[in-house]
Amino acid sequence: MISQAQIKLIKSLHLKKNREQMNLFIAEGKKIVDELLNSDNIEVVHIYASGNYFEDTPFTKVTEEEIKKISALTTPPNLLAVCKIPAENTVIPDLQKELVLVLDDIRDPGNMGSIIRIADWFGIGYIFCTGESVDAYNPKVVQASMGSIARVKIDNKNLRTVLQESKDKRIPVYGAKLDGTNMLKQKLTANGLLIIGNESNGISPELGKYVTNAIKIPSFSKDAIDPGSAPDGAESLNAAMATAILCAEFRREALK
Repeated sequence: MISQAQIKLIKSLHLKKNREQMNLFIAEGKKIVDELLNSDNIEVVHIYASGNYFEDTPFTKVTEEEIKKISALTTPPNLLAVCKIPAENTVIPDLQKELVLVLDDIRDPGNMGSIIRIADWFGIGYIFCTGESVDAYNPKVVQASMGSIARVKIDNKNLRTVLQESKDKRIPVYGAKLDGTNMLKQKLTANGLLIIGNESNGISPELGKYVTNAIKIPSFSKDAIDPGSAPDGAESLNAAMATAILCAEFRREALK
């Protein structure tokens, strides 16, 4: 049985300030909770469920009404876990060997969660975020990551160190920009940083000064093929969609 104190605690984790203060976050749904239970990076503190989802894992049985009270989702999946936010990384990835994502003021939780999932798919183990980006442990971000947050390390504190290292060691810093060079006409490296900018404003001037290779995903709409004709294609791609296409191209180039 869940107590009123537990309900109050879990509901408080819907807010970023409380997650940071208690170093806890919530995850919902069996697939995501299973991924977290198998993670070496994240500790599951307690599980609440309205059904018999586990045989060997302890959990507190709750009613569907109680799940609705603690869930951050419109349609609760009847299974919720309270987890510890992992400690900040002390080891910076080797930028001479690895491709790392930098998220500059990504505000949409769905985009952030999808990007974490995309990074996991393409074997990218590290994501650095600016302080203005949405909290990676926001319930909607966790949900959109579909469990990939269990494997991808998110770092909010060491970005300046990483950028300075890239500059000192002449490691390529790619920036996704609408006025960049067609990515299909560039030889992309298997390592370095790839900066994805804000959904509306793109890459900030602060991070833009570190970009050594500005690249863009070419549009194949009528306007792109026949400049000057009436535009009839999409104006742009959302951040997650663009990240997926760019990561696929980086990995394709690395296989050559």
